[in-house]
Amino acid sequence: MRSQGEIEAAICEGMNRFEQEYMGRGPKHVHTYLIGDLVLVRLQGVLTAAEQHLVETLSADRGRDLLKQVRVQLIETARPLMQAMVQDITGVKVLSLHHDISTITGEEIVVFTLADSPLIREKKKP
Repeated sequence: MRSQGEIEAAICEGMNRFEQEYMGRGPKHVHTYLIGDLVLVRLQGVLTAAEQHLVETLSADRGRDLLKQVRVQLIETARPLMQAMVQDITGVKVLSLHHDISTITGEEIVVFTLADSPLIREKKKP
């Protein structure tokens, strides 16, 4: 059994590895928050140079929409891999995955809904 911090760190590591291998580059920062039966992953600095250029050169709406469509398709294709990774780490079945990305800040949010709260090891008392 893992502590909450160990679960969060393992998911950060898995998401960072996923971004590097599947998206072509890793985020600048990854933070994971286990909140009951939710896993919230915040990735900062995920846009590639090509994606940033696309957003900057097209009209704001068109660039944003195009980038979001591509990212949604990539996430949907990789959904089974990401859900399996979270399930392996938490020991709990993943029910759903929600995703969004900001073309302004380059921040991406991924939320996993679990079937139950994972069992976590209590913190050691001093």
